[in-house]
Amino acid sequence: MTNVTFDQLLEAGAHFGHLKRKWNPAMAPYIFMERNDIHIIDLHKTVAKINEAAEVIRNMARSGKKILFVATKKQAQEAVAQFASSVGMPYVVERWPGGMLTNFPTIRKAVKKMTQIDKMTSDGTFDNLSKREKLQISRQREKLEKTLGSIADMNRLPSALFVIDVMKEHIAVHEATRLGIPVFGLVDTNSNPKDIDYVIPCNDDSSKAIELVMSAMCEAISEGLMERKAEKGDENEESEEGSRRGARSARRERIRRREGEESATESVEDTTAEVAAPEETEASQAEVTEAAQA
Repeated sequence: MTNVTFDQLLEAGAHFGHLKRKWNPAMAPYIFMERNDIHIIDLHKTVAKINEAAEVIRNMARSGKKILFVATKKQAQEAVAQFASSVGMPYVVERWPGGMLTNFPTIRKAVKKMTQIDKMTSDGTFDNLSKREKLQISRQREKLEKTLGSIADMNRLPSALFVIDVMKEHIAVHEATRLGIPVFGLVDTNSNPKDIDYVIPCNDDSSKAIELVMSAMCEAISEGLMERKAEKGDENEESEEGSRRGARSARRERIRRREGEESATESVEDTTAEVAAPEETEASQAEVTEAAQA
């Protein structure tokens, strides 16, 4: 896993916080200094927090868990959509639908509605509708796609939330907190890190800084997915080897039974021959006696 360096973050402007008058005192542990009335973030702590978050996320991906990325601010939309989709993770870059987590069954119904419309198009039902109905359904499909298209494959609640700008996405953070879903977040000096489980102190207005962090997170996810695939491959090989061993053992057992049956048959034949032998001897002696008397 490639680590994000201090120099990379510095070049991306990740150290610039907000004006002093806008700061949140809870972010004091992550502030290095104040310059020109602007707080400067301690990038050494940012590097450490990025590495910590990446390790946790890698383990989640290896366990087959889903991380939902949330970034509705303009500076982050493109980067988050690109990186999250590259590793098959769900994301929200448009308006956050209220109740998306706390009322997840309703969201799933809306996603199913989108699937039904697609089915109507593929089976020809859509062509039999009037122009007005087609227009209404098409608009409905576009609206659903824009809001929920990026989470269409999310069949259950995510195992974690990764948020860019926790202040802007406070509704998403609140819903995740209510449900006990861990939250990773880029937290600027004006935000409250209280409800964030994995705080990454960073300038959340810098598109370059956001790209750096997203790159590190998605690389960690990619590594976790590859490890999961390798582990599954090993399990399949072990299962196949176990099946082969079982087949060989069963074959040996059949051979032993067959040999045992053949041995038992030979033993019975020998016993029969021994019993018949004295009778033949007695008959021979009787014939000799009769011949002598004659």
